[in-house]
Amino acid sequence: MKQIISLIVLLFLVSGIQAQKTLSLKDATLGAGSYLRPNLPGQLLWRDAQHYMLVKDSALYQVELKKKTESKVISVSELNKSLKNAGFRAINSIPRFSLIDPSKIWFQIQNQVVVYNLNNKQIIQTLSYPQEAANNDFCTTNTTLAYTLKNNLFIIGNSGKQQITNDTEEHVLNGTSVHRNEFSINKGTFWSPKGNKLAFYRMDETMVGNYPLVDYMTREAELVNIKYPMAGMTSHQVKLGVYDLASKQTVFIQTGEPLDHYLTNISWSPDEKSIFIQELNREQNHMKLNQYNVVTGEFIKTVFEETDEKYVEPLNPIIFSKVDPDKFYYQSRRDGWNHVYLCSVATGIVSQITKGEWEVTELDGFDAKEENMFFEATKESPIERHFYSVNLRSGKIEKLTSEAGTHQPIISPDNLNFIDRWTSTEVPGKIDLVSLKDKQTRTLFEAENTLKDYDLGENTVFTIKAADGTTDLYCRMIKPNNFDPAKKYPVIVYVYGGPHAQLINKTWKNEARWWQYYMASKGYIAFTVDSRGSANRGKAFESAIHRNLGVAETADQMKGIDYLKSLPYVDQN
Repeated sequence: MKQIISLIVLLFLVSGIQAQKTLSLKDATLGAGSYLRPNLPGQLLWRDAQHYMLVKDSALYQVELKKKTESKVISVSELNKSLKNAGFRAINSIPRFSLIDPSKIWFQIQNQVVVYNLNNKQIIQTLSYPQEAANNDFCTTNTTLAYTLKNNLFIIGNSGKQQITNDTEEHVLNGTSVHRNEFSINKGTFWSPKGNKLAFYRMDETMVGNYPLVDYMTREAELVNIKYPMAGMTSHQVKLGVYDLASKQTVFIQTGEPLDHYLTNISWSPDEKSIFIQELNREQNHMKLNQYNVVTGEFIKTVFEETDEKYVEPLNPIIFSKVDPDKFYYQSRRDGWNHVYLCSVATGIVSQITKGEWEVTELDGFDAKEENMFFEATKESPIERHFYSVNLRSGKIEKLTSEAGTHQPIISPDNLNFIDRWTSTEVPGKIDLVSLKDKQTRTLFEAENTLKDYDLGENTVFTIKAADGTTDLYCRMIKPNNFDPAKKYPVIVYVYGGPHAQLINKTWKNEARWWQYYMASKGYIAFTVDSRGSANRGKAFESAIHRNLGVAETADQMKGIDYLKSLPYVDQN
């Protein structure tokens, strides 16, 4: 009898193992972003130094740090009551919102900006904009919305609607991003710190040749011409205008010639008297940080310059000090790695704050007295992101996150705690609360492993040498399900090397695409290598592909192929 029971148990266990699912094509494509996506609470942010907020179960909650007590701030039904009274249609979930202050939020629904008081659960302000409006930019300081309609720029606020530009030429655009969204340009309007002025791009593309595209989503394919400046041919011309809300007048900054140079990383001085532009020549090898008078538009001075035999790529606006209005923080790769520098408007670069053969990937802010700076970096590994602080006087760096992986911190307003949203190879997602004072960590949420019931191929990360024989390249290999080293397998090599691209990171499943797991289930090896040219490995690593038609990149990919060919289980055909 005992033998029969043991046999039944064994059969049950075996059947359980065999019952593991195989990833379908639907799972690998639609499921990856929906029903198989690891779930964590949304819209997690600090309300004040003692409370953080999050959205779950169709409601907005807050959690008190010391007592660890959770309370509902507002439910969807309560929000709908306020919206209905104001003439809005009902909504099904808490909309994506931003905090104005601990008592007020703002969000966009049904072509309107809504400012909402969380304490008395009432709508404070609504701003209606046309359905065709784009490039919305809401200023919380003056609760005014900037937006574009066709090719012109408008604002609407407490003083009503104002049209800032009035261009009728189709290829003259105001308030939009420019320069093909390079140099981290992703918007075309820039509110001043106090909300008294609005800077905006004006782009003239009339002199640029047409480039044909095909719209294949129509019933019959249609030709769509866009303006695209091919290398060596005439490029568009960009100006920067500054609109004064009080005088209702626009002044254009006198950036001079050549007219086709790049105006990037727009920054305001704290007193709203100056605007700073990182101006780059078309060859992209000479950058000037220029200061202008916003009242007259006149050039004041060049604060400093950067040149390079290959290229200079400004990617971050300067950040002014809160304790010394003459000082600001600037990110540069002038020493070969992206680091932070303390600079002076009067004298230029003062000192280098972070140093080493690693990259600062995010500058997160400063403590109240501006004695310490918080940042994210690749200091531990190019495929990890950790959170650090550095003392601005001594230069001493302290690592604030502990677990291997990729961390995204959110610092509390008093800089005493941070919420750590992170993931790693075997961690789908986790949110911890970390005290900067005593380094105590409390797990708030942990995502379920949505792939735990699936049979997946083995996923490993390792390095091989680049074509130069010395540089390490990170590789990721996913082996077929039920891998047999005695068999021969075909390989799919996924290639996307180049600046700003990094395919391999220590995130869940090492940043693998789920279709690669699907192909592994069909008997393929899925292989990826981050060749020279890809991001977060330093200037020399990235610029190796400069003006050589991808020779270094291709050579590195071929080294990956050579490695694969050396494996006995790879099909050479």
